[in-house]
Amino acid sequence: MRGLDFPTDPNLIVGLDRADDAGVYRITDNLAIIQTVDFFTPIVDDPYWFGQIAAANALSDIYAMGGIPKTAMNIVAFPLKKMPIDILRRIIEGGLDKLREADVLLVGGHSIEDDEIKYGLSATGFVHPEQVITKRNLRAGDRLILTKPLGTGIISTAIKGGLASQETIQAITRLMATLNRTAAEAMKRYPVHACTDITGYGLVGHLAEMLIGSGFGIRLVAGNIPIIPEAVEYAAMGMIPGGAYKNKNFRESLVNFETPIDPRIQDLLFDPQTSGGLLISLSEQASTKLLAELKEKGIEASAVIGEVVTQPVEEILIGP
Repeated sequence: MRGLDFPTDPNLIVGLDRADDAGVYRITDNLAIIQTVDFFTPIVDDPYWFGQIAAANALSDIYAMGGIPKTAMNIVAFPLKKMPIDILRRIIEGGLDKLREADVLLVGGHSIEDDEIKYGLSATGFVHPEQVITKRNLRAGDRLILTKPLGTGIISTAIKGGLASQETIQAITRLMATLNRTAAEAMKRYPVHACTDITGYGLVGHLAEMLIGSGFGIRLVAGNIPIIPEAVEYAAMGMIPGGAYKNKNFRESLVNFETPIDPRIQDLLFDPQTSGGLLISLSEQASTKLLAELKEKGIEASAVIGEVVTQPVEEILIGP
């Protein structure tokens, strides 16, 4: 943030001087900690699944940076005078079950009374100082792999509007509650140059954070980008979240459509995601092997969606 004087430390590997997924601090020559925090209001009606999604989303930044999440603390806001405490219990149970799945310990937390439910985690992970993966290391010729389909923001809007089918609600709920753990463990076996997870800024927004200052450009193949089929339908109905418009207004100057692209697909490129997939940048040869492993491990939606190019610099070209 401009105008603020942040403390410095020679052991700070990743801090606030650049946009990245989390902070990283060196403890020893062989150990660094990754710290992150995230919380939000419910995006599904079921409190247990909301807890699962919020926990998966909070841990995702640690996976994206090549780390292993170890501990977490709850962040809770709850309207005690308006809702039964059993709802909060179910949210916490959902979060706990997801933490158990991730082999993460809940070590504390903080709660306040508020008019609206909010839940999330402050999480800490471990990583070797020389194995930290950041957003800022793109290389010419790299291929970009996305591990989850886009469309959760649009479908969440359709859910709030009462338009989504029960089948669609169940599918998107499971998708958002899925940890990025398997994809993160797989990518550690390859020479990954850069990685981030796709969340509130949408695909284009997070690509922009990787791109700016890199000296490269990115070419996306729209037809290769995994998309939740129902999201296209709801986009055509105008179920576009406000965050998508904000994302578009902020980053559309970086985007160049080489040929006309379906407006619904354009909306999905800016759609804010919750607990989205990893976006992994690595060489063409390594990407072929990683993609095969991801699919073998059941991450069927994963796909190579584009490549890093030398020209034009700091521009996202999108073709059919």
